This record gives sequence, structure tokens and C-alpha cells, in this order.
Amino acid sequence: MRIVGPDELVFGVDNIQASETFLSDYGLESVGNGRFTALDGTAISVRSKEDPSLPAPLKTASMLRQTIWGVEDQETLDQIEAELSKDRDVTKTSDGTICSTDDSGFEIAFRITKRIALDLPGELINSPGSKGGRGVNVVGANEDAAAKPRTLSHIVYFLPNMEEAANFYIERLGFVVTDKFTNTGPFLRPQANDDHHVLFMIQTPDYMQGLEHLAFHMQGPTELMLAGSRMVKKGYESFWGPGRHKFGSNWFWYFNSPLGTHIEYDADMDKHDGEWVERETPMSKEASQMFLFENVEKWAPGGPPPGKK
Repeated sequence: MRIVGPDELVFGVDNIQASETFLSDYGLESVGNGRFTALDGTAISVRSKEDPSLPAPLKTASMLRQTIWGVEDQETLDQIEAELSKDRDVTKTSDGTICSTDDSGFEIAFRITKRIALDLPGELINSPGSKGGRGVNVVGANEDAAAKPRTLSHIVYFLPNMEEAANFYIERLGFVVTDKFTNTGPFLRPQANDDHHVLFMIQTPDYMQGLEHLAFHMQGPTELMLAGSRMVKKGYESFWGPGRHKFGSNWFWYFNSPLGTHIEYDADMDKHDGEWVERETPMSKEASQMFLFENVEKWAPGGPPPGKK
């Protein structure tokens, strides 16, 4: 099945104003009706948790109401409708979106992707011995760069039935395991996306079920650091990072949000195809990240060391 990845996440939130301000400050563009988009059109939608048009909530405190997956074509939509109709209710909206639930109770939907193809420069570096990189007299440090999220990268579910949940996406929807933390959860990618993962699962008790975090891809590590630094200056609380993961190799910086989930900037994720051989290791601090930094106030030589007064 030619599933591309998460196209849009729909939330029912406690505080609309705080949520919309956060998403705008994060770098997404408001396009009206509580919808905020990345450069490629992937989106986050926020509505009041009392909105009767929202799908039913989970039985936990999670504010995620629906994960909308983008697919390549109508043929894939038809395949998904036929497959899921074998054992669960499937409905279709006026625009052709297929709606159902997964085996863990998450509300899911599928539509022909609204992503637009991007043609933007990547981050360029000058590396000794490499012919690529920035040209002569091209400056790499631009504090005024827009640093906009380019595309919805991945989501992470907390759930109590990790093996059953993963098998639904693997056996019913054709996702592939790229790597796995033993007894914790797998990293999954769909057939029409070569990113290391678009979905990760973490085994948790029932009462914790929900969306642990979502992430958007940035141009590269420099824009990730720039965007994250701007969030700190605006008063948002850094949750984890900046740093770099081992599985996936992506740089990361997570922030607490009023959407009841962590929201991550990521950059420079690995790409894989059918030749890739799955890795597995026990979850640990060492396995989770290659290195981890802590943001501190700017410092200049001659003053007290960073973090000291």
C-alpha cells in the first residue's frame, strides 16, 4: 500500500488561544479554522475539546483526536477501505477520506496526500576533502533565516499493546520495521516513504495511552538550533535536547506544548529502502541518543563561563 506518511493531526484542546500561539511561534503558518501548515502543506489542526464535530477522544488525557495519513493515489485508498472493512467500521467523508480506528483505539483516516513537492536548498557545509559545500564568500550563519518546518516528519504513540499495535500497521497497512528497541517498540516506515520512520511506538500502561510527540523536519541542524533557540527566547520550556538520536540519526529538540504532547524539531534523518537490515537493541540512555546538549544563555570570552554567574 502506497502510504506516504502523516498528513495532518487533529487535536481537541483545552486552550485554543495558547495552542494557536504556540503553533505559530513554532513556525507553522495559520491558514484559518485552527489549521496550521508546514511548507509542504502537512498540518496540525486544533479545535476546542468540546467541538461536537471531533472524533471521539481516547479514554485518557490525550488531546489527539485523529491521525490523518496521506496516500499516493485512489488505488491505495480503495485498498485500505477494502482491507479495513473486513473487521471494523469504515466511513467515507464527502471528499473521499476513509475513516476508521486502529487496533489500539486511535482514530485514523486516509486521504490522497495534500503534500506539495518542495524544491528548496538543503543545508550546505564546508568539509575538508569534500567537493560539495557552500561556495566562496557564501556565509553559513544567518541569524535572520526563516527556519520554517518543511514537512510533518513522524509521530510517536504511547500504548499498552505494543506488539498488537505494531502488527496492525505492518500486516494490514504494509509498514516496515527499520529498527526496534527490545520490549519498548518499533520504528516503522510505510511503502511510499524512505524516511527511517514516520511512526514509533512505546509500550506504556493503559492510563498513558496517547500521542507522546510529533515532529517536523527542518532544513538541517543549523535551522533546528535556530528555531529551538527562538522558542526558548519566547519562554517555551525545552523538554529534551538539542541532541542527535542513534536510530534514525536525526537531530532533535523537543518542547512542551499546550496540545498535551511534546513537539519536536528534527533534521537530517536517515533514508532506507528494502535492502536495509533491521537492528534491535535494549532501550537505554546510550541507545537513545549519540549526544545530548543543554541550552544556555549566550556567552562571550572574558565573561564568566557559560551557565555561571
